[in-house]
Amino acid sequence: MPETVFLAGDRVDLRPIEEDDLEFLQREINDPRVWRAIGGSRPINRAQEQDFFENVVCDDDTVNLLVVADSTPVGTIGFNSIEWESRRAEIGYWIAPAYHERGYGSDATERLVTYGFDQFGLHKLTARVFEFNEASQRLLESVGFTREGVHRDEAFVDGEYHDTYWYGVLEDEWRSETESE
Repeated sequence: MPETVFLAGDRVDLRPIEEDDLEFLQREINDPRVWRAIGGSRPINRAQEQDFFENVVCDDDTVNLLVVADSTPVGTIGFNSIEWESRRAEIGYWIAPAYHERGYGSDATERLVTYGFDQFGLHKLTARVFEFNEASQRLLESVGFTREGVHRDEAFVDGEYHDTYWYGVLEDEWRSETESE
């Protein structure tokens, strides 16, 4: 797999997703511990993963990066939607279950948040998390996001409705937090 590092981190590097990564992405996105946490409900085959690569990853309106630890793919992170006029973006990520609880998600999120504010001049970043995904809630809070609200019974996962928590961080909050560290 390619070793082009786009953003270097303390624990992980972020690099562009390449076609060679599709096997890893398809395998991991079909793991219930991943698809459940991101609200997936259908299996993804190779053709669908290829379509995702061609129509989402290669789209100029998103940023999608592979999270890599010691040259090993461990997850993905990106801006799902960028609203240039309001200078906002929504961040999304997942880490393969074999690599949970190693700080990879936090490191990747910190890198992408910094990139969004420094390079894109964004004003606000948002994220959505299901009520049952406590690990992701802790991750977002640990890197400076604040829970801003809840959409009740927003998602139907595993046969029941779940609330979705909305998180956000403003650029000035992020800067004051990182300057105080």
